[in-house]
Amino acid sequence: MGVFTPLAIRIGAIAWLPKFLPQITAFDRFLQRITRGHLSLLRLAGLPSMMLTVVGRKSGLVRTTPVLCVPYLRGFLVAGSNFGGAKAPVWVLNVRAAAERDEPVTIAVDRHTQQARPREITGPEREQVWAHMLKTWPNYAKYAERTDRVIPVFLFEPAA
Repeated sequence: MGVFTPLAIRIGAIAWLPKFLPQITAFDRFLQRITRGHLSLLRLAGLPSMMLTVVGRKSGLVRTTPVLCVPYLRGFLVAGSNFGGAKAPVWVLNVRAAAERDEPVTIAVDRHTQQARPREITGPEREQVWAHMLKTWPNYAKYAERTDRVIPVFLFEPAA
């Protein structure tokens, strides 16, 4: 945990913050591009982050999104929380489509890029990993309270 992590957690809990998600994401992509992956908003906050690259299920275009990730076993957990919004982020639908096609996605963590296999975690296993994720980002509990949907959780493990 970094020195700015408690502040990031407080900011991440603000109910109106999701309105600015497109701007936050765009700024984070820009920051990572100009620093060649050395800095991200999440990294500045002392939080683990990943650049998730997946092919769009409809467009066929490659899409890259910065996401908070939680190290777990040999991979990384990512929640499709959308700050507790009514809809899942678009990347969730694209990752599900990639998994159905048995196609790997690309993840970049700490400037290390690799192919990964996504697996959506459900049932009792989801409850276990959810508790693990809350240790890194307690706001996931707030996001779950804000929405009627079950927030999807994915495990990204290195592709063989």
